[in-house]
Order: sequence, then C-alpha cells, then structure tokens
Amino acid sequence: AKCQCKVVPRERTNCGYPGISAAECRKIGCCFNASVPSVPWCYNPKPKKVKKVCPNDPYTRINCGYPGIKPRECTRKGCCFRAHPAGVPWCFYHRVVEE
Repeated sequence: AKCQCKVVPRERTNCGYPGISAAECRKIGCCFNASVPSVPWCYNPKPKKVKKVCPNDPYTRINCGYPGIKPRECTRKGCCFRAHPAGVPWCFYHRVVEE
C-alpha cells in the first residue's frame, strides 16, 4: 500500500542493491523513491497495521473452546465469546484484519 512507503528518508532501511531499478525494487515488495540523495532509494515498507476482530458471521467461527466453556475461561484464552446462535462455536478465535 502507498501509505506503507511513507518512511522518513533517514529512517529508510535498504531493501535492494546498488543500481536497482524502480520496477525491480517494487517486484521484490519494496518501496522506491529516488528524490532524496544519500539515502536508500529502494527501501523496506512500514509493516502493515492489523487489528484483531471477532468475526460477525457465526458460520465462519473457528472453535477455540469446548462444549460448556464459560465466557470468562474463553476470554482468558484470548478468544471471542458469543452465546448464540445454536449449532456453532460460542468460544472462537479472532480474525486479523488490516486497518
């Protein structure tokens, strides 16, 4: 993503080799910006920002507990708890999404 390439020039970490082209740099998953001399032009992007969310669709839940698990035990395991609907896991794993 474009925003991942907004790295202060002095904080750039080299990602390519001397003389790498912009196309080759991007092909290996790096950012390219040749506007500032004496800093890497091909550099590592910022890491993606992610957050954990409890999935909304009850039929995509991945079980994180056992039948009869209490809400507190479930959340202590770091999972989501929703006691509805019937026939799906009530204690289930988070999903990681990009912000």
